[in-house]
Amino acid sequence: MGNLKLKGKDILKLGYPNNQSVNIALEVMKRNFATKNIHHVKSLLKEILMSPENFEKDLAFGQIAEALLSSKKTEKRMLNTQRASFQVFGNNISEEAKNQLYTALKLPVSVQGALMPDAHSGYGLPIGGVLAVENAVIPYGVGMDIGCRMSLSILDTPISYLDGAKDKYEKALAEHTKFGMYETHKSHGEHEIFDRDTFDLIPILRRLKGKAIKQMGTSGGGNHFVEFGEVEITEEDVQIGLPKGKYLGILSHSGSRGLGAEIAQYYSRVAMEQCPLPKEAQNFAWLDLNTHLGLEYWTAMNLAGDYASACHDDIHRRLVKAVGGRVKARIENHHNFAWKEIHNGKEVIVHRKGATPANENELGMIPGSMTAKGFIVRGKGNPESLNSASHGAGRAYSRGECRSLFTQNDIKKELKLKNVILMGGNAEEAPMAYKDINEVMNAQSELVDILGTFQPRIVRMDK
Repeated sequence: MGNLKLKGKDILKLGYPNNQSVNIALEVMKRNFATKNIHHVKSLLKEILMSPENFEKDLAFGQIAEALLSSKKTEKRMLNTQRASFQVFGNNISEEAKNQLYTALKLPVSVQGALMPDAHSGYGLPIGGVLAVENAVIPYGVGMDIGCRMSLSILDTPISYLDGAKDKYEKALAEHTKFGMYETHKSHGEHEIFDRDTFDLIPILRRLKGKAIKQMGTSGGGNHFVEFGEVEITEEDVQIGLPKGKYLGILSHSGSRGLGAEIAQYYSRVAMEQCPLPKEAQNFAWLDLNTHLGLEYWTAMNLAGDYASACHDDIHRRLVKAVGGRVKARIENHHNFAWKEIHNGKEVIVHRKGATPANENELGMIPGSMTAKGFIVRGKGNPESLNSASHGAGRAYSRGECRSLFTQNDIKKELKLKNVILMGGNAEEAPMAYKDINEVMNAQSELVDILGTFQPRIVRMDK
């Protein structure tokens, strides 16, 4: 905690009530002002005590002000007996995934939900789950990898280069992409995100800034990838601005790395303490957006989303520099996030955990597997899906099942059949682990229009 010699009795002497506000004040001051003079810290605490309403929205002191203004006890929340309205898209969805959504729909804050055709079970909300709530945010509803996203760059390079200069593209992926917990780049370009004062205003972000700088431009493990492939534009769209035809593309899938994971873990734990729920619903603990902690998480989540986007920019910049060519179009969308949106004339917080935003005319990229085509899409803004679509093909088999079902030989056969080179990867991400992307796309024809495809050719994943 640093060397601040502040004790609870010092805070009581200042006139603080003998309740939770003392512990909170102690924790906040030791966390934020560990190296400051004790007299300075006491004068700040006195100032907050005199006028807590002036500090309610302050990112450093809001939690103390809130404790002073509120004497409410933490009461266990009960679930509603009725579910909020919902829609399920697609048929090939496990009962476990459906039941996870049904539990979420009984939360007192829930307004509406939907399940995408790639859905499978997860922690809290299922992957492919969409949930709209009133004035609250659920850390586990956003997920552990905040702002995880797809990013596609379409280059002006002739598609024939993928075969003719295959070695160059393999070398670029080997040398300029980094995966997993330990690989990092030797040098880091400047990025405006690290100049933001948000990193200094919230203690957990201040602590994680060094890690975020170190992991900039890297990708996670598991199903995250960077790949070169063949883009085919089948429908012209003014936003893409390219004629029909085939192009060389770079597609990446990754999120906010250690920064997002630690934000998620910390605020999930805090939410469970603040918002006790029945056992089957404890992963749906929420933070009220009128509270300091709710505002703090919302701020941290948005920073993590922007950081994830910055990582993709860095990945694509490095690869384009290595292989040449110019970027003619860029399509990017995220999942594992919460948005403030208007639905049925009312502002709600929409959580999309493994679901793509598909507002009217919004572009997105829905991948298949390491060998299956992905799809460039344009959203239709369907209110029944809360303007959402799937974020991929979805798993047909769990990671554990894949390890016992598929061998390296099975994967090699499939790669050869589809003319795909794989660098890294393992049985958990075998092409056969995923649902048929064509079936998934057919199940969401009311949610998106298809503008083109992306066929992976050279794929790099974690080892």
